[in-house]
Amino acid sequence: MSSTVPDLPAIHEFLLCPTPDAWVQAALAEPEMLLVDHANCEKKAAGTALNLMFRYLDDFELLNKMSRLAREELRHFEQVLAIMEKRGIDYPHIGASRYAAGLREQVRSNEPGRLVDTLICGAIIEARSCERFACIAPHLDDELQKFYQSLLKSEARHFRDYLALAGKAANEDIQPRVQKLLEVERELVEGGDGEFRFHSGVPQQH
Repeated sequence: MSSTVPDLPAIHEFLLCPTPDAWVQAALAEPEMLLVDHANCEKKAAGTALNLMFRYLDDFELLNKMSRLAREELRHFEQVLAIMEKRGIDYPHIGASRYAAGLREQVRSNEPGRLVDTLICGAIIEARSCERFACIAPHLDDELQKFYQSLLKSEARHFRDYLALAGKAANEDIQPRVQKLLEVERELVEGGDGEFRFHSGVPQQH
């Protein structure tokens, strides 16, 4: 898989930890929830891109990249929805994991810190998504394996775009901030979560 997605080694190097095996086992045990929450993640990713487009009108590069990203995420949402419909999987309302909220708690309220942190969080979420698609794909049926592998390239590009935009928006070196947010992300990924979600930590036995 890494041969078709040259960025995968860079993403593994970027993230501070791999997805725990316990999450993979939970994903395999809850295939319907995996798809339901994957659909939610695609919607939220599109929403994040659209929110940035409404908030920052003076950056044409950001506007163009977020417009493209939102379209791609909504296309992925439609693809997940089609798989769910084909498999007779309902689409219930479910709560989100701590993951995205835990990252966004770290976002500064002042500008340009708010924009920089939002973009870094976007990069981290896309990188983790790419890593998890690669992690889970070999264990899935042929249809889902092919679908998840097809997502790797766009998720990797979104990761790069978010990180580049964060660097452009900052008035300083963003690496210390990236490191700080990655440390928070590692705690969220390695920590326990009450329920399985696409971006959850290790699901705890009840």
